[in-house]
Amino acid sequence: MPLFNSRISQSLSQRQTQGLYRQRKPLSRQPSCVQFAGKQQAHINFSSNDYLGLAQCPELIAAWQQGLSVYGAGSGGSPLVTGHQVPHAELEYRLADWLGYDRALLFSTGFSANQAVLFALLGKSDRLIQDKLNHASLMEAGLLSPALMRRFAHNDLNALDALLKAGSGDCAATLVVTEGVFSMDGDQAPLAAISALCSASQSWLMVDDAHGCGVLGEGGRGSAALAGIKPEISIVTFGKAFGMHGAAVLCSDEVAEYLIQFARHYIYSTAMPPAQAHALCTACDLVQSGDWRREKLAALGHILADELLPEVGLVATETPIKPVLLGSSELAINLSAALAEKGIWVSAIRPPTVPVNQARLRITLSASHTEKQVKALATSLNASFEEVQDAGNQSDSGG
Repeated sequence: MPLFNSRISQSLSQRQTQGLYRQRKPLSRQPSCVQFAGKQQAHINFSSNDYLGLAQCPELIAAWQQGLSVYGAGSGGSPLVTGHQVPHAELEYRLADWLGYDRALLFSTGFSANQAVLFALLGKSDRLIQDKLNHASLMEAGLLSPALMRRFAHNDLNALDALLKAGSGDCAATLVVTEGVFSMDGDQAPLAAISALCSASQSWLMVDDAHGCGVLGEGGRGSAALAGIKPEISIVTFGKAFGMHGAAVLCSDEVAEYLIQFARHYIYSTAMPPAQAHALCTACDLVQSGDWRREKLAALGHILADELLPEVGLVATETPIKPVLLGSSELAINLSAALAEKGIWVSAIRPPTVPVNQARLRITLSASHTEKQVKALATSLNASFEEVQDAGNQSDSGG
């Protein structure tokens, strides 16, 4: 068997043996519910990042349809050729004005935005210091960049301070990168303290606020606004609270111009469709005026915490991400399957997305959920947790 075939076959077999094999499931989607192809049963969806419920918002859908009628389906080129059009410029202006930056640059994905900044900004004499639980796009970019990368224990200010002080005179520049809200744990970075450490060491701070922008802070301005700071670079994505797709880098005029000249992800990628940028302008308006959505999210979070049994082990967070830590991948899969039988969809999250022995259910709440649906989740999770635990105990005892 040729080497590639053998390697692929062995890797797939190993992943199945480890209980880590992933499969896609085609589905149709309605507000707060999903239905899988070939299945009659609809499931209440508690695995979506559509925190404000905008993905199915009639105003947003109408704005995209209007954009298609006016601007067509695609941008037709990269931003430096023919791709940067009037709706893109308008969206960038709105984002920069709203979030308090000189400039915003649009990207097709948060993955590419993160990597564009790190690859373009960092040189071989620089240092990159990252939280250990940062997104895979940031970690991969750090490993592949010419800079010296160091990681600090999650949200550990003492560890970060020690890294900033160690060898600070031996590098040209230091960039500290953290997420505002961590996607798998739902907790928040201590941004005010991190910013103070960066200022004291003359380091730059970059915050990936994919899961914070739209949800936290006054008018949904995000994690940094809530903490009362302004990082040198902020990343926002549109696939979560904005209900759409894409991302933007918020920065100074000079950094924006530098990225336009040197960020290969920006230069050599087709720009997002102008119709999408047009619709995202409406999404910006909806996010900013969506205090009632954020208030509803908080209220639903309190209902879930009150209704769940203590032994379920829900992790308390101030974000829509509510993990249930289980440890075992098998337990997470079995509990997810038991919930699915009751009409509740919550994905099991397993390594390598999370560290080994930290498998979990990642519950995410949306403003499109009702109190009745959240109570149904709690009732089903309480019952399923006991069922799966009992089945595990019987298996261990040989019964």
